[in-house]
Amino acid sequence: MGDFQITFLGTGTSQGVPMIACDCPVCSSSDPRDRRTRSSLYIETPEAAFVVDTGPDFRAQCLRERVRRLDAVVYTHSHTDHIMGFDDLRRFCDLLAGRDLPVYASPDTMADLQRVFRFAFDGTARFPGYLRPEPRPVTETFRIGETSITPLPVPHGRINVNGYLFARGGRKLFAYLSDCKAVPELVRERIAGVEVLVLDALRHRPHPTHMSLDEALEVSAALRPRATYLTHLCHDLGHAETEKILPGNVRVAYDGLKVVL
Repeated sequence: MGDFQITFLGTGTSQGVPMIACDCPVCSSSDPRDRRTRSSLYIETPEAAFVVDTGPDFRAQCLRERVRRLDAVVYTHSHTDHIMGFDDLRRFCDLLAGRDLPVYASPDTMADLQRVFRFAFDGTARFPGYLRPEPRPVTETFRIGETSITPLPVPHGRINVNGYLFARGGRKLFAYLSDCKAVPELVRERIAGVEVLVLDALRHRPHPTHMSLDEALEVSAALRPRATYLTHLCHDLGHAETEKILPGNVRVAYDGLKVVL
């Protein structure tokens, strides 16, 4: 099957950590793991490399992690902290030597991308060095290379957004639920037996659109993956302090963390 490598490009919430004009202990921390850019993933397989979401920090994340290949983009939803690096995909279109870049998203998210970045989709910017997206709306399982990717609708405030299950060779390798208030039973059934689970865990206190730390730990305990990583954290949760109170199979993700399956 070959290696399936996940790089956490970003693990922070919409305002990032440190937050502007904040001197709290986490925002003032000298621990590099407490510096969190907006949440995004880079996934490499033997056949392809792709990202999940392109937030406002996407360019800096790619430079930091020396990302040099990109064959596709997958979006969870169209909130600004997940899409506003879209135009920085231009460089990867150059590297594709004239081929369009496949963009996978739910129909609603795709419609928002086409509205916000109309210049890229309507054919008016078809020049060398410009973005060339190929829209591929998804409502069911699709494939990038030999990886099957299943959308997982989860509640995020007043809307549903997509998490994703990644599987290869009959193995449920990885599930990514970065923005959700809960994990519905149907989604839990779909990802039962997953090896690695990534969960939204915004802060200690309950939040109307994101899971709290306790809510994320309940999901992890119910599903019992080999490992759970917490992401989309705000400045309420310092890395070292939070790790001390977690179960043995749960870890706090941080920018630059690599997980190989």
